Amino acid sequence: MLATAWENRELIRIRIASTNLPASPKPADSTGGGRENVPFRGDAPWALSALPECLTQLSVTTGSPAYVRSHVPAGATPVVPPATLTYGDCTISVADDEAQVRRGNDRFHIPGSVRFFRGPALLAVLRSGGGGNELRIYLPAHP
Repeated sequence: MLATAWENRELIRIRIASTNLPASPKPADSTGGGRENVPFRGDAPWALSALPECLTQLSVTTGSPAYVRSHVPAGATPVVPPATLTYGDCTISVADDEAQVRRGNDRFHIPGSVRFFRGPALLAVLRSGGGGNELRIYLPAHP
């Protein structure tokens, strides 16, 4: 097969045609990646994971309530509501068993029963709802 390809190498040449399409440059969008300046709003259990400028998710643990609680980092203390937590330009308002996340004009509600724990240089979020339990561990983006 290699010999056949060598013999027919002149027939196998690939020809590439160049095409020049006129396109005018467009200015970079300063509103955040091309989306219009329309605020995001809604229920978002993952809200803190989607804001890397504020917090960086290290891990997520799912399972039974006892299993998930056993993964709360040693030394982390519960955040007693009402409380306001600030990381970068994100504000987390903790009230009873829910939380609101605000960043600029964006507003997210973390649904379900949610508890926050603060430890040395970390934030743990324990959430139960929708038939499951999860614990997410975060590091502040800018300590």
